[in-house]
Amino acid sequence: MGKGHRDLRVWQLGMDLAEAVYAATASFPADERFGLAAQMRRAAVSVPANIAEGRGRGTDPELLRFCAMAYGSLMELETHVELARRLGYLDEETVASLVYRASELGRMLNALRTSVQRPQAPGTGA
Repeated sequence: MGKGHRDLRVWQLGMDLAEAVYAATASFPADERFGLAAQMRRAAVSVPANIAEGRGRGTDPELLRFCAMAYGSLMELETHVELARRLGYLDEETVASLVYRASELGRMLNALRTSVQRPQAPGTGA
């Protein structure tokens, strides 16, 4: 399986996205602190956390399973971002930035899943 989760670019970008979500939700109305803002933060944190847990389990099938959960959390986050836009809690520039980051992260997660699923050639020692 190779290196730890901190060496994965997809994990690093997941952490960056979670940090951006925390910053974006800091200005939400007080009555949303335990509502939409909290849900967005949990979904964002879930992405890198699941990547780390999958890598930490030490097997390819577990990494694949947790990457799938990370991807699901990413789709949940995109939905929350859209709702926050519709409710007027996020401006268009912030929404565009978060959606772009989420799309990039989604592509990277899919690439990781594909690379883990790809059978290794004999003698490559993967």
